[in-house]
Amino acid sequence: MSEIKIINAKKIYHDVAVIENLNVTIPKGSLFTLLGPSGCGKTTLLRMIAGFNSIEGGEFYFDDTKINNMEPSKRNIGMVFQNYAIFPHLTVRDNVAFGLKQKKVPKDELIEQTNKYLELMQIAQYADRKPDKLSGGQQQRVALARALAVNPNVLLMDEPLSNLDAKLRLDMRQAIREIQHEVGITTVYVTHDQEEAMAISDQIAVMKDGVIQQIGRPKELYHKPANEFVATFIGRTNIIPARLEKQADGAYIVFEDGYSLRMPALDQVEEQAIHVSIRPEEFIRDENGPIDGTITDSVYLGLNTEYFIETGFASKLQVSEESTFEEDLKKGDRVRLRINTQKLNVFSEDGSRNLIKGVSHGA
Repeated sequence: MSEIKIINAKKIYHDVAVIENLNVTIPKGSLFTLLGPSGCGKTTLLRMIAGFNSIEGGEFYFDDTKINNMEPSKRNIGMVFQNYAIFPHLTVRDNVAFGLKQKKVPKDELIEQTNKYLELMQIAQYADRKPDKLSGGQQQRVALARALAVNPNVLLMDEPLSNLDAKLRLDMRQAIREIQHEVGITTVYVTHDQEEAMAISDQIAVMKDGVIQQIGRPKELYHKPANEFVATFIGRTNIIPARLEKQADGAYIVFEDGYSLRMPALDQVEEQAIHVSIRPEEFIRDENGPIDGTITDSVYLGLNTEYFIETGFASKLQVSEESTFEEDLKKGDRVRLRINTQKLNVFSEDGSRNLIKGVSHGA
């Protein structure tokens, strides 16, 4: 396994820089996800690491070895694509053994490695089948076994679960997490699915327009987003315009209807227009709560129920709480709420930075 270090990476398409001055270090043995919307540059960066895309600037290293001009076949990578890319004319066993045969490993080692990954990926019982006799999830297990069998230093995965149905995606992301931990290989994983990224990753780099917005552990990104884009891309949140005002005893968030919240974490920040991010679960129903609201809609999701609530400072708040069988709240009902201020995030008016101290961009 290798540490991956990227310094001042640059990629140009049709005279336009789609990635510029990008820096990231991917720790040895970690599962590191590049997360972002379509067109943000995550697959482009992955293909630069693989050697499939040219590098117009910067330096790429596997440990201390610079790989900029190294042929893809010399980089000792395993690659898993969203469309499986396994050979339809070969059996499962021969697909898994394919890379080992290309490397001309001794026969005993070839058999041992092939059997090891057939067992690890739980596809040994399908060893003599052709791919067209397998489900999508089984085919993706074959592709992953083939990628790992050659003992690569780095595993690259490009949207590997996007062609699977919802249940298979859940099963496969758990399998990928467990196998990556067991094998201990440095893995770079590309997805646009934030829930998938949160479930499997040691660290996530959130990308937008070719720029890394923040790097951190899933919990960090969720609770301490560096900017408004990260807050809205990782999970769901309410973004509410307000003002940061100073009073005799310190800083207050003042909403449009005059409702205010004391925020000691902002005592050293100057007065300004702000955007307040409040996750749906941080609104708490409380009959003595200071916020008066009216339910405009609700959605039952099993474990949780989502409510849309109109208040004096927001016409459509999303509020989430654990479902109960007896729950009988309905459209038009009045409720009172309070806010868990410990988990608020406050952004500058343009959304570019989190004003609460202790939030790191990590890039």
